[in-house]
Amino acid sequence: MHTDWWRELWRRHAHIITPLRQRGLQCDIVFGLSSYLVHVSLPDDSYLIIGPLQEPSCERPPGDPEGWIVTRQHQDRPELFDLIYDSVPPTDPGAPERPEVRHGGSTTPMIEAIDQRLTQLRLLPVPLASTDSPSMSAAAQAEAPEPPAEVADSSAVYVYGNALLALTDQLNGAGSHAEAAALLHQILDPINGLLERLGEFFEAAGEKAKEAQEDDGFDLSYDLADAACEIRNLGEVLHVAEDRMRALTAQAPASRPTMAPARTPRPPASVLPPAPPRHTR
Repeated sequence: MHTDWWRELWRRHAHIITPLRQRGLQCDIVFGLSSYLVHVSLPDDSYLIIGPLQEPSCERPPGDPEGWIVTRQHQDRPELFDLIYDSVPPTDPGAPERPEVRHGGSTTPMIEAIDQRLTQLRLLPVPLASTDSPSMSAAAQAEAPEPPAEVADSSAVYVYGNALLALTDQLNGAGSHAEAAALLHQILDPINGLLERLGEFFEAAGEKAKEAQEDDGFDLSYDLADAACEIRNLGEVLHVAEDRMRALTAQAPASRPTMAPARTPRPPASVLPPAPPRHTR
């Protein structure tokens, strides 16, 4: 399901995906009209589309276009269309150039523009410290709450979430169902797995709430105990998921690309796929 060409495609977009994921944004790679795009989910159910100009198609390799276009859209609200950034040189000789055209394919100004716009809209899950984006406007920085002073990198605030995110990245890049099963084991092992440890965490939090000796503290402890119970129940429901995943290895289909529509043929694993023929949406 995840092959060498998918990992190569992800690697070629890492300079976009990595800073956005550090900001708490969920990213994926999809195929547009003629080239690959980065799809970024936002907390209000809208999304960003980041990629090169689709018409005419980009002749440069994925992740390295002549310029970038970033738009914010919403599936159920077509009127919500926000052009956030456009560094693609105009194809019409008489059309005026946008200021960002001078940046071309550079991603740093593009990420800064995304920071500013999402901060204005209060849609940035993990606001950045001023040291992370020195050229961000003072107004945009003022709207973003600062992380603790001792934290130089805002991504370090969520150390444990980032550890799980790293595990998810490994799962996305797993070369076989056996590898995926091994990663599931890290979550589902009934003794040392993440779900068991998470259950213990909520139990400990419940005991800490009781120490307040207040009615609300006891109520909170019951809620946390219920959460621990539900997490352990989830582990019991999924206790055979690891074995089921491993059993898929022998019967896995030869071609199941996940980031492009089913109509896009899978290229050889050793090379990055060329852009397929254009399709209408």
